Amino acid sequence: MSRLAHASREALSDGGALAERVEGFVARPAQQRLTAAVADAIDQREVLLAEAGTGTGKTYAYPVPALLSGLKTIVSTGTRALQDQLYHRDLPRVREALGIGLRSALLKGRANYLCLYRLN
Repeated sequence: MSRLAHASREALSDGGALAERVEGFVARPAQQRLTAAVADAIDQREVLLAEAGTGTGKTYAYPVPALLSGLKTIVSTGTRALQDQLYHRDLPRVREALGIGLRSALLKGRANYLCLYRLN
């Protein structure tokens, strides 16, 4: 297991950074496996396709290694509702818990912007 995977699992463990700072946080084995897989993919610069069921804790599992890595990361969601949840609720909680103040931006997708072609 990589150093990033270990740090990510530790952050999401009982007594870890999120358990200490996010009210109601509960460590989940599936979440820890997912965060380790994401961290290993980041470390090895590989593509990871992961699927996890409801209640796994995905919205904490992938931002943790992304933030701890310090690398630029793009997260694409299937819905604007999930995008808003991640950007406005989950990402700030994870950043605060980890003590990481990295810059982020919210992009709403090309279908949500007006260009001259569509205007005409």
